[in-house]
Amino acid sequence: MKVLVLGAGVVGTTTSYALARDGHSVTVIERRAAPGEETSYANGGQLSASGARPWANPDVPRLLLKWLGRPEAPLVFRPRLDPTLWRWTLEFLANCLPRRADRNTANILRLALASREALAGIVAETRVSFEHGSRGILHVFRDPSSFADAKRDAAEFVKLGLPFEVIDRERIRQLEPALAPALPKLAGATYCPDDQFGDAHKFTVALAHRAAEMGVDFRFRCTIKAIRAEGDRITGVVTDHGTYDADLYVLALGSYSPLLVKPLGLRLPIVPAKGYSATVPISDRTAAPSLSVTDEERKVVITPLGERLRIAGTAEFAGYDDHLNEPRARTVLMDGLDLFPKAGAADQATLWTGLRPLTPDGAPILGPSPYRNLLLNTGHGTLGWTLSAGSAQVIARLAAAKDPGIDLSGLTLARFR
Repeated sequence: MKVLVLGAGVVGTTTSYALARDGHSVTVIERRAAPGEETSYANGGQLSASGARPWANPDVPRLLLKWLGRPEAPLVFRPRLDPTLWRWTLEFLANCLPRRADRNTANILRLALASREALAGIVAETRVSFEHGSRGILHVFRDPSSFADAKRDAAEFVKLGLPFEVIDRERIRQLEPALAPALPKLAGATYCPDDQFGDAHKFTVALAHRAAEMGVDFRFRCTIKAIRAEGDRITGVVTDHGTYDADLYVLALGSYSPLLVKPLGLRLPIVPAKGYSATVPISDRTAAPSLSVTDEERKVVITPLGERLRIAGTAEFAGYDDHLNEPRARTVLMDGLDLFPKAGAADQATLWTGLRPLTPDGAPILGPSPYRNLLLNTGHGTLGWTLSAGSAQVIARLAAAKDPGIDLSGLTLARFR
């Protein structure tokens, strides 16, 4: 079958590989000059099934009030006259109800666990190199009440099939000696030993190279202008390099997905959430972490990537404004170095920002659309890399008219109708 994949981020690239592996003729359209140049470029580096609890959860309304008016807060809304954002915000707040948040967590985790298995298969097949670490992810808590809540959350994750440990300061010291100086600041931690980490950009570039060797045709510097449809079928994609047609189309354009399909009458409740990161050369290996750490109070992740330390976090709702707000990026940097102050020099940091495609319930939009030959693979939020391999596997199975392999309840567009 002739398949056209729209987007060459980690989601689109992994999808193109899965489709090519199944024998399809695959073309990928990407406006950038190379794969993984946008949201996948400098993210937090976590492959985090333990991050399945969405931003929309019962704690957030209280935290929003606490963070109101603070420009350095982990979650910031930039007020503007945007009906789409206000409608999305109301849906987001509705998903903060406990039962809905629990349901959404279970849906995301189901895909995350399938994705972990699928990623292991891809790595075994391709031997791609991406600073892969498999020592797990440590979630640290400064506030005792937040740590008490985390214990309950950890118990729920265990019930859903994810190993999760609640640990004290001494166990933190054993798992991550570099946190020893910061232990007086910490109330405790939870630890997911099966989580992993690595460089998502390196992974995307390496996998794209492997996919190209298999025959995938990547069309870079190719900007999509419109998607054409007749009846219930897509008939072509208009770009600045001509019109492309295919038997099947896969939408994997992240935050830009809703803009391209809106003229088709298709509403995707996805808004861009701007995140920031800083990459610091490691100057003292003994002072840097050997596993990935999430500071749950300041909402930043700190991940070792070879000789570099990646610090990432925040969600800023400012529309499609992708300019780098340097003070906000440096806040993320200093929050990360607060736990590892001697790991690297702040003045050597490389700052970055990117738009993450967030749905109001935190789960991606995966699978069928109202158009018979258009599959959706978008809206992965902060978990694009975590969920990419499992999402690609679902798309490949649907392309072959097979069972998706997992229960797609709560993961398809149908949930928003």
